[in-house]
Amino acid sequence: MKIFSCKSQFIILLICASIFPHIFAQKQENVVCTSKKSPCFLKKITCPTQCPYRKPKDPKAKACYINCDSPICKADCRYRKPSCNGVGAACYDPRFIGADGAVFYFHGKSNEHFSLVSDSNVQINARFIGHRPSGRSRDYTWIQALGILFGSHSFSVEATKAATWDSSIDHLRFFFDGDEVFLPQGALSSWESARGEVVIERVSSTNSAIISLPETMEIGVNVVPITKEDDRIHNYQIPSDDCFSHLEVQFRFLDLSPEVEGVLGRTYRPDYESQAILGIAMPVVGGEDKYRTTSLLAADCKKCVFSSVKNGDRKPTINHGMMDCSDKFSTGNGIACKK
Repeated sequence: MKIFSCKSQFIILLICASIFPHIFAQKQENVVCTSKKSPCFLKKITCPTQCPYRKPKDPKAKACYINCDSPICKADCRYRKPSCNGVGAACYDPRFIGADGAVFYFHGKSNEHFSLVSDSNVQINARFIGHRPSGRSRDYTWIQALGILFGSHSFSVEATKAATWDSSIDHLRFFFDGDEVFLPQGALSSWESARGEVVIERVSSTNSAIISLPETMEIGVNVVPITKEDDRIHNYQIPSDDCFSHLEVQFRFLDLSPEVEGVLGRTYRPDYESQAILGIAMPVVGGEDKYRTTSLLAADCKKCVFSSVKNGDRKPTINHGMMDCSDKFSTGNGIACKK
């Protein structure tokens, strides 16, 4: 009896897969868009073979994304974790990428709150934490928490403090209408509010999740620390008892009005013109006085436009998909990534 080597068996499998692809092909998920507002209403969309599943078990694998709000009515492949190089990102200290794909910085101030997005139906604030080394004129700042107001509801997510970093320990906390949400550890564990207003799903066992407000927006969040290498490169001079765990986030908006405001939100306005000075390595925009709020769940900044009651005469909304601009071929929803 002849025994084939592992290499020979692998070659035989490849030959069989090429002859009988229907046997070896991964089962692709199909999704029917059910929103009557969707241009793809009742259309069946099939996931690509490159990413056949919407929720792959491997957090490093690309997932199938179905965008029922796009007139193209096709699925594409994206990483589920937020991309700090994609449109709608807010990472680092902190660096934003606006709807036009342009990078800008907004420093804010430590232990204060600023409106990232303010629209008639949703308000998103960020709490900044920071550190000011001796001899510096301003704080180094990072986003520690997000607070969201929509309708009569509130939701918040925060990165908990850590003296030293251990990636096996979860540093995410969630609150819905003032009550803490218990989300079991483990990839793909999920939680949904009683009436489906908010859905949370873990992407990996700890420190990474996707928050969805159906038909409004989706937020990818990661908790990360300031590492010793970060500290060395940027000379943050962080203390030994705090690694400044903070959030990396990426937003995908499905229901913004042309009057949207906020540090990030204003970049989604049709009439937006960047205030950043072009041609410099770190374009910084101001507006602390315009976007400062009194708390994480307040909509009282000078430029805030949020109302807990949605106006009936609200102007037509604009759909903006989340894109991964680390891929040079990424485009979508009328916006092209640029470097």
